[in-house]
Amino acid sequence: MKYTIGRFKSSIATLDLNERVLLDNTLILAEPGSGKTHLANKIRSFVIDCGIPTLYLDFSNPDIDQVEERFRDVAHFHYMRFDESEAFDMALDTAISERKDIYLAVSPNFFSNKRELKSKLSRTIQKKELLENYYYFIQEIANSDGFYTKFEDFIFYIFDMVNLKKYGLTFLTQPHEIFENSRIKLLFSFLYIGRCSNAYYYNTEILRNLPPHTFLYQYRVQSRSLLFNNIQSDIVYIND
Repeated sequence: MKYTIGRFKSSIATLDLNERVLLDNTLILAEPGSGKTHLANKIRSFVIDCGIPTLYLDFSNPDIDQVEERFRDVAHFHYMRFDESEAFDMALDTAISERKDIYLAVSPNFFSNKRELKSKLSRTIQKKELLENYYYFIQEIANSDGFYTKFEDFIFYIFDMVNLKKYGLTFLTQPHEIFENSRIKLLFSFLYIGRCSNAYYYNTEILRNLPPHTFLYQYRVQSRSLLFNNIQSDIVYIND
């Protein structure tokens, strides 16, 4: 039962973590207090148990005592705060070489404000040693002003990074109104679900009205049509 996420509304089956999680991307789109970090921590524990180190990027830039207790397991919690110093670079390289599970507090202001310029932050989290060996978690803050000049540019940046990664990525964010932009919705559907026939598999208004620890679960089935993946959807109640 350790790897059970919750139970489906439409059947007696349970939703369990499996090897697919390590390779496919996961989008957790939900309001504050709905259980995003609870779900992310379950995925993180599964990835760690599979022998893959994790990089958790928290763009709310928390102090160590502000990180949720559930992430502060002594054996799998290596807190760092990003800066552009040589000391940080050396400390990060050491943590990577030791395959530490890194919890990285980051101010999004370190990103470049021009999409054509790659900041040191961008180069750092695209290090070959991370892309080839680590599973990423990205926790996006509600105010996206720090990510380039537009949220769309940040999404394209994530899309570029995902194409370079060996393992999957879990992205946590709140369903602010920009997710109703058809371009963003289409890009997210492609990035996290796969090729699909339209951009309307999720509706942020529905997501806002779901009770805590309840979520709309969607994934692409393995068998494909000529152009698209079929999408499976259900409501899942998360276990405590």
